[in-house]
Amino acid sequence: MRLLIANDDGVFAPGIRCLADTLAIAGHDVSVVCPDRERSATGHSLTVFDPIRAEVVRDRFHPSIQAWACSGTPSDCVKLALGALLQELPDFVVSGINQGSNLGTDILYSGTVSAAMEGVIEGIPSIAMSLTSFTVHDFQPAADFACHLLKALEASVPLPPKMLLNVNVPALPASEIAGVAITRQGIRRYHDLFQKRVDPRGKTYYWLAGEVVEEYPQDPDQPPTDVEAIAQNLISITPLTFDLTYSQGLTQLSTWLESETVRQLFNC
Repeated sequence: MRLLIANDDGVFAPGIRCLADTLAIAGHDVSVVCPDRERSATGHSLTVFDPIRAEVVRDRFHPSIQAWACSGTPSDCVKLALGALLQELPDFVVSGINQGSNLGTDILYSGTVSAAMEGVIEGIPSIAMSLTSFTVHDFQPAADFACHLLKALEASVPLPPKMLLNVNVPALPASEIAGVAITRQGIRRYHDLFQKRVDPRGKTYYWLAGEVVEEYPQDPDQPPTDVEAIAQNLISITPLTFDLTYSQGLTQLSTWLESETVRQLFNC
């Protein structure tokens, strides 16, 4: 398959190199377009007030891979690749492998997920891959799983047009991973703390820190959450979409709008 690989950790991140090289060795036609520096937690931002530059990258990836380092955000990278750099559209966009998990509300900030989401917006099936550790650097089990997942998707029915797969892989040897689970988005909040510091010139600045708070809601009628799956050493596959409409709210708001009091407020 033709594959576009992107990330948010930048061109020198070991995760993207492991993923791209593994997929190329498996026989896929791989192109890489990724940020020229760290772009984590940039969400789905786009560069609109500055030019975007792309430099060819040599001697970083497998010899069969075409690669570019882009001055923009992860979403810029995918948009630029599809609109200007690639001669043919890819069969899949794969974003990652991210250093660190993208669970629960992490997806709202994640450049990794946003790069994959940009692929879906442009009509390309997409996958976001993350390794759930900031310190473990063995990306091979996650890269191997990406190979198996792509093979399975190629052999099965196509993904729905608006859906991407958010995959989180435990930072463990392959022999210690307990299996694979289809999951829903969990709850992972941050207890934010701003550390106040003073720079050498005497100016005050703030550094965002804080602790992760994970919740494990028990609902036997629902699939496990991504947070639960990772806690059980399972690979988590969560279907996501860019449609953020709260469907239950449509009915509630329609009923609310029909009330006489509200209609009088709106004068309609």
